Amino acid sequence: MKFCICNEILQDYSLAEQFNIAAEIGFDAIEIAPFTMDNSVRNIGDDTRRQIRQLSEQTGVEVAGIHWLLAHTEGYHVTDPDPAVRARTIEYMQDLVRFGVEIGGRMEVVGSPQQRDVRPGVTYEQAWAWFKEAMTACAQVPGAEHFTICIEPLAPVTNNNFIIQPEEARRMVQEINLPNVKVILDTYSMSRIGVDLPAEIRETGDLLGHYHCNDYNRRGPGWGDTDFVPVMRALLDINFAGYASIEVFDFEPDPHEHAERGLATLKEALAKAEQM
Repeated sequence: MKFCICNEILQDYSLAEQFNIAAEIGFDAIEIAPFTMDNSVRNIGDDTRRQIRQLSEQTGVEVAGIHWLLAHTEGYHVTDPDPAVRARTIEYMQDLVRFGVEIGGRMEVVGSPQQRDVRPGVTYEQAWAWFKEAMTACAQVPGAEHFTICIEPLAPVTNNNFIIQPEEARRMVQEINLPNVKVILDTYSMSRIGVDLPAEIRETGDLLGHYHCNDYNRRGPGWGDTDFVPVMRALLDINFAGYASIEVFDFEPDPHEHAERGLATLKEALAKAEQM
């Protein structure tokens, strides 16, 4: 298991500063939201992509991958009833995969609730088929065979109405049946729908490709009451060797302090879990 920080918590800093801060605090990796550089991933040029790889090599901080894929974009929707919109969205999401590969990432988180919600007049079965088609197309981008597409169940509080439960994400992954399509679970979303999170982690098992660490209060670990010891124990039980990544939605605390307390909390929880 490796500990990671999502870069939007540090988005007021330059890329170089983000990597240096992550290294200074002690993170193994950084997870990048493309919108922190440009609203369209297609506008993030070769020089910036090369810089990310160089910063990773210089600091020793790995690039875990990318997330918030369709945030701040317009005109994209994975389950839109218009075939042209769906085709345009798949093309853009494939470009996101190429970006993730080019910066040295290993995975992407497919959340984007506002770009996948089941719209009026669309059945659940239709949305399921269209989403499955899009994820399959992303997984089959040439050169991305070892880049993992992680499907995220999201709570309704995130304005999501499609793939809410972990079981749905697992079923989608099993139906796609490709080695580089897996599940990501998120502490905040799962706590909001009230599932037994350690049990869901164990049930997901080797289908779990990524894990997001955050509190019920939308801040990082240690800034609320969420107990991460049972979470860490469950991750140990399935021999999770991916990234446990801190993602926040409340940016009020000082970014450096926010990230530092978050990592310290996770490391303490892991140490306690190892003794159980």
